[in-house]
Amino acid sequence: MARLLIYDAYENKVYTYANLNENDPMPYSTLTTLRLREFRGKSASPTLWTTIAAMEAWNLTRRKYGRGIPVGYAFRRIWEGGHGTRSQHYAGVAFDVGQSLDQRQRTAIYNAARTSGAWGYVEPLSQTPTWVHFDRRYGTPACSGTTAGYPTLRRGSRGCYVMILQDALSTLGYQTGSRIDGIFGARTEQALRGYQKRTSLRVDGVCGCDSWKKISTAVIGIGRTKTTID
Repeated sequence: MARLLIYDAYENKVYTYANLNENDPMPYSTLTTLRLREFRGKSASPTLWTTIAAMEAWNLTRRKYGRGIPVGYAFRRIWEGGHGTRSQHYAGVAFDVGQSLDQRQRTAIYNAARTSGAWGYVEPLSQTPTWVHFDRRYGTPACSGTTAGYPTLRRGSRGCYVMILQDALSTLGYQTGSRIDGIFGARTEQALRGYQKRTSLRVDGVCGCDSWKKISTAVIGIGRTKTTID
């Protein structure tokens, strides 16, 4: 059984699905076009997360393509690694698909994703020769001069990027609470301030560009630790 957190940006709320089976359809996805096990990919995490917007983008792309889209990679936790330092896969809003298809089919999926207008980013096919990447990133990146990365977070922030921060800080030994909940409250701020102080960052309780760089670099791919929470 898996615990799934889904962020609703429209209402700024996090919804919890406490007991999902691997073959259950992802909430907010159309029928059985995307099952939990497909979204999970190779992640071994008992807790996963995504957004309603990502599921809606999936539905539009699947509808435009008109047939099944095999998913190679979607969700991953930052300490599991496997993607870039501040990858959208760790936010649960990115998909790498079509690895088992031919180039013609992948081009059709790419075109469906592009013309849907629902994704924040669809990677050019020249950069993904054997798969198609699209993601529903949201917010303004904390680091200027880029469209990638994660937004600035502070007390009161909610969503999947807060989940990444809670996951990373707890794995590094700075407790944000007993469970990941996607809500930046007092304990998440305290944990962040502790990490900032320990690593000579500005101690302001705000996760901006410098904090994201240092935290993500420290935790990427290190594996689950004894302090990791779910």
